[in-house]
Parts: sequence; structure tokens; C-alpha cells
Amino acid sequence: MRDLAETVDRAFAAALYAQDDAGLDTGASLLVADQAGWPAVGRELLARGEAYVRQGWERGWQPADVLRLVRRDLEERHLRITGDLMAAEARRYARLPARWGVSEVWWKSDEEYADGLAQRERSDRFTLATAFLEVLRLLIRLPSIEPVGPLPGDPADALAEHAHIEPRMLGRIRALLAKAEATTFPEEAEALSAKAQELMARHTVDEAVLAASGKGPAQVPGACRIGVEPPYEEAKAVLLDAVAGANRCRAVWNGGFEFSTVVGFESDLEAVELLYTSLLVQGTAAMTRAEAAQRSGGRKRTKTFRQSFLLAYASRLGHRLAETAEHTATEAPDNLPALVARDVAVTSRAEEMFPRTTTTRLRGATDHAGWEDGTAAADRAHMGGRHKPLPG
Repeated sequence: MRDLAETVDRAFAAALYAQDDAGLDTGASLLVADQAGWPAVGRELLARGEAYVRQGWERGWQPADVLRLVRRDLEERHLRITGDLMAAEARRYARLPARWGVSEVWWKSDEEYADGLAQRERSDRFTLATAFLEVLRLLIRLPSIEPVGPLPGDPADALAEHAHIEPRMLGRIRALLAKAEATTFPEEAEALSAKAQELMARHTVDEAVLAASGKGPAQVPGACRIGVEPPYEEAKAVLLDAVAGANRCRAVWNGGFEFSTVVGFESDLEAVELLYTSLLVQGTAAMTRAEAAQRSGGRKRTKTFRQSFLLAYASRLGHRLAETAEHTATEAPDNLPALVARDVAVTSRAEEMFPRTTTTRLRGATDHAGWEDGTAAADRAHMGGRHKPLPG
């Protein structure tokens, strides 16, 4: 047992802390030198990997954030190994926080994991040992970031009260947005998306009034992270910011780690996730159709067209969503104090989490046709109740 621990220590020293990749081969060679000891090596790698995963959670990371980085920097095999480590670490908890979303352990015992891994990946032990070390190296290099929720096993998580969107209403919203994404008729998508936004806005107002009257559960703003990945991540970040603002949340983009942190009350965060995802799907589909029309006219597909399209789509929708949010709030003036209190709480929480933020200068939209088509697509994606066209 002591010899195994020393071997793994030497492998880690060679592979995990060097500034280049030269030590990976050395570390992997040490791990697979004793073929009969491979099952024990797998058990030891799991145990140490669990500790590194927990360290990542303590630095503010969540499963989706880590998997996003692994997907960006490594390969599918590494993604599956990372999922295994998360599943192994999660099994010690009776309850996981919301949005944790890890898979379950698929191997019968940790002693059998290494052989099961080789069968699943259909790969040799040296390749698997190298991949494992690459995953662990990524985990130990994770910096500290702003935490957005409780850690697994935190007793405070079990006591926290969150007002979620009521399940039946949530089902209706999802169904409406799914139909809006599936249809190729702009007018139908407009009606379906408008109804979904109306349900979201109504729930926000009702929840704010209940909280102000003391009849609802005591709540404080929370936060979640939403992936904002290439390509055209700047346009996607603009769109998410617009959706967050319209739903009384605040979004802070981290381009280096490809996510935005959205701060708000839980049901509003749910609304932002649903609406942003749907609008992104609708915008991408509209961009594809616009490109097809451009190509039929003899123009080649270009990256500048797509970027200009999505920037225009996001910019136009930002104005549209802000207009819709203002209209919804002013329909019942008596509810304004409760909504203002909600806004103040969210702003205070966002400033507490991010006391120093910077503005980002967006790369210009240089394709006129893309901008015009993106603007038109945004005008068709009607998100609010009554809407008057914006000036051109």
C-alpha cells in the first residue's frame, strides 16, 4: 500500500506540477509499470481525484463549469473521466445542491473501476493513465472564482427556501418555447414566445407582491452560471444580458471561462435560463435561413455575416425585452414598490459578488446584410405582450 502511494506521488510530481507536457509520459509510465497493480492504481486515482474535485467546489466551481473547461481544452475521453470523478465525489452526500447535475457511479466497486474504464474507453492503460493525469492537472489549476451557491453537504442548503416557478406553469412555459423553436412560421413563434414571456412576467410580479406582504417564503437573491461559448460569444453574452435585465436579474460575463454569472431570485433565474436558451435556438435557426437566402443570391457564407447577424439580433432584442419589461411593470402601479425592492436586493447582491467589473468593447458588426437580417429576425421574435415596433 505504501509502495503504491509513493508511486502515485512520484507520478503526480512528474506530471501535475510541471509547466509543460514532458512529465505526462513519465507519470503515466510510472502508473502502468506494474500491470498486476492496475486495479489498485485506479482505486488510488479515484480517491485522489475526488479530493481534487472537492477542492474545485471549494474554490467556487460547479460541475457544469468544470465540464465546460474540459470540453474546451481536452477531449471526449477526458470529459467522461471527469464525470466519473464527480460521480465518485458526489456519492458521499445524501443531497446535492440545485443545478449540480452529476451522473451516478456506474462501476460496482472502486477496485473494479480501472478495468471497467479500459473496457468502456477501449483503450490501453498508458493512454488512460495519461488522460487521467491531464484531467487532474486541469483540476488542480482551477483558480478561485465567485461562489454561486452552497457546497454539497452544506447544512444551510437543506434549510434554504427557494420559490421556484410552479411546476404546471413551468411545464406550460417549456412547451410554448419548444413549439416556438420548432416552427418555421415567424408569426406562430411570435405568439408562442409572447405567451411564454407573459407567464414568466406574471409569476415574477405575483412572487414580488407575496414577498412584500410577508405571505410568501423569505427569500434572498441567488446566482447561477450559464455557458456562453464560442463561436460568436460576444453576441451571445449581449443576448443573455438583455434577457437577464428583462427578468430583473443582472449578468456578469467571464469570457475567459466561457460563462456568465446571473444574479437574481430563483424563479427569475429559471426564467432567464429558459428564455435565453430558446432565443438562442431561434436566433441560430433564423441566421441559418438568412444565410441560405444570401447563398441563393450568389453570396458565400461568411463569418462576418454570422457575427453581424447575431449582434444585431441580440441588440434589437435587448431593446425589445426592456420595453416589454417596462410595460409589464407599469400595468399595475400598486405593485411597483415590491418590484423596486426586488431590484434593489438583486443589485446589492450583484455588487457584493462583483465589486470590480469592467466593460468590454465589442468587435464591430461589419456586415451590413447580416445586421439587417439579424434586426429583422429579432423583430419577428416577439417576446412581450403588446409591442410597438422600434424605430429603425
